[in-house]
Amino acid sequence: MTDVDMLIDGEAVSQVPATDRGLHYGDGLFETIAVLDGQPVLWPEHHARLVDGCARLGLPAPAADILEAEIGALSRGHARAVVKVVVTRGSGGRGYAPPPEPVPMRLVARYPWPEYPTEWLEQGVRVRTCRTRLGCNPALAGIKHLNRLEHVLARAEWDDPDIAEGLMCDSAGNVIEGTMSNVFCVHGGVLRTPQLSRCGVAGIMRAQLLQFAEAAGVVVEQTDLSLAAIAGADEVLLCNSLIGAWRVRELDGRSLAPGPVAQALAERLRARWPL
Repeated sequence: MTDVDMLIDGEAVSQVPATDRGLHYGDGLFETIAVLDGQPVLWPEHHARLVDGCARLGLPAPAADILEAEIGALSRGHARAVVKVVVTRGSGGRGYAPPPEPVPMRLVARYPWPEYPTEWLEQGVRVRTCRTRLGCNPALAGIKHLNRLEHVLARAEWDDPDIAEGLMCDSAGNVIEGTMSNVFCVHGGVLRTPQLSRCGVAGIMRAQLLQFAEAAGVVVEQTDLSLAAIAGADEVLLCNSLIGAWRVRELDGRSLAPGPVAQALAERLRARWPL
């Protein structure tokens, strides 16, 4: 089983049924997990978010031991890789009404490790703001559901390979996240990150950075942040489960100097997980 790169309901196949509700309606969830030295990084945290998302969608969660075994089978022997877990409500007939007794479909797939430029980690990244806005829906806020068209449209807004990421706002103009990352900024030594009660993904690495900051005695605020607040920050940091943490060196053409708070957090994260 270690030579296959995809399992669907435990079988080494690469097709899902055409009737799957994840395909028709985005009715499901996913997790993207870093693999280092054959081990999934922060799997308990990813699993907890998946279980929470399943509960909020009224979707039976896959058994933890089965998922762990399948992830382990695809991870073993790989120094660096990416494992993606997708859970859908399974197949159903036409129409939005969910089946009364769904049979969920689970997909576990292994992908190659993404190769980002070394200078992005060492020198920071260039970032832009996106025109595409995020819709607000507290019922879905925080979870990693399959409906990602807003992020697809936002990522299609640029093709400059030197721009690493785009920031996305909600309909009120508050910065929520990047197309693939969570956002932090520093004002006068205070670490701030967007609050995610209305929309956005509560990232696993975001939670780790918040814990690191609080343990280090850094004042932390989860709050509404405008584009002006981000643009005027002393430091800006992006994070996700694959990139770890990137310092932002340029936002919409404005240079941002490196600062002590973001640098210390990024270094601590890399010391724990050398992504």
